[in-house]
Amino acid sequence: MPHAPKNKLAWRPSADIVSLKKRAQILAHIRAFFDARGLYEVETPALSRGTVTDPFIDGFSLQSLCFGENTTRYLQTSPEYAMKRLLAAGSGDIYQICKAFRNDEIGQYHNPEFTILEWYRSNFDMQDLINEVSDLLCMLLGIPNLEQTTYQHLFLKYCQFDPLQITAKELMKYATHKGHLAYLQSLQKQGNSQSHIQDSLLQMLFYTEIEPNIGQIIPMVVTHFPAAQSALATMSEDGLSANRFEVYFKSIELANGFNELTDAKEQRQRFEQDNVKRNVLGKAERPIDSAFIAALDSGLPPCSGVALGIDRLIMLLLGKTHIKQVISFDNDNA
Repeated sequence: MPHAPKNKLAWRPSADIVSLKKRAQILAHIRAFFDARGLYEVETPALSRGTVTDPFIDGFSLQSLCFGENTTRYLQTSPEYAMKRLLAAGSGDIYQICKAFRNDEIGQYHNPEFTILEWYRSNFDMQDLINEVSDLLCMLLGIPNLEQTTYQHLFLKYCQFDPLQITAKELMKYATHKGHLAYLQSLQKQGNSQSHIQDSLLQMLFYTEIEPNIGQIIPMVVTHFPAAQSALATMSEDGLSANRFEVYFKSIELANGFNELTDAKEQRQRFEQDNVKRNVLGKAERPIDSAFIAALDSGLPPCSGVALGIDRLIMLLLGKTHIKQVISFDNDNA
């Protein structure tokens, strides 16, 4: 005879029904926004032969007899590659609201299965897309505008150094002074290169020293991240930063977008470099998505794209403090 669950309410949804109804209304407003602008909604596979090579993102892998012998499929961490294949095939401007999956931390803002909004605009540069992201968020949040600044400016303001010019030695000295010696030593013990240590320290300092200070009243758009942190973006004119932006609001990263790299050869090289970094970190290499590379090789039109975390956005709109309060069933209740 099966044992009764310890918690008799375990079957109930994580979010209350009122919040789920409001969530549905918000999604309807988002779809209406894109419909009015001439974008159409698409669907792409949740399972793929390829996956992201990003050293700091890990997806879920699946094996099944229906895939064929020695064949693995990966749950998408984002619909990006498939959507760009549609763009290369002549789809025009498109958007998608779908599930994505990441084998990541679980907590206040993270659930392994989450909802993502992603859209792509042909012949948009980075600023064009930032303006559209601002229009969407201003409509939903009921605010007049967003703030905008650069990654470089924020480091100069809060850390008093230029992140695009500082040497690895200077950065390690600064991180040690700020109490991050243990983190630095862990990076060194892993056998990381100087450039990888430098990039990791910058990401850590942005998270600890800058994120808590920005976008607290209204959302802030941060542009021109270092090229090393932007594997899918075009380079900016300074040759040191990339045409990539992120949106932050109340210490939450909401959106990540960029002017898309369209050079297939360059993209493959960047993916290969990612796998080298994964090896250094003791992580398994990931298969490069050959269909995506082939789509780039056939000709991806000039475009910009952005991904926005729907669950986090709804948390902010409804004044919730945990992601489980805005999704039907969180990881512990799925």
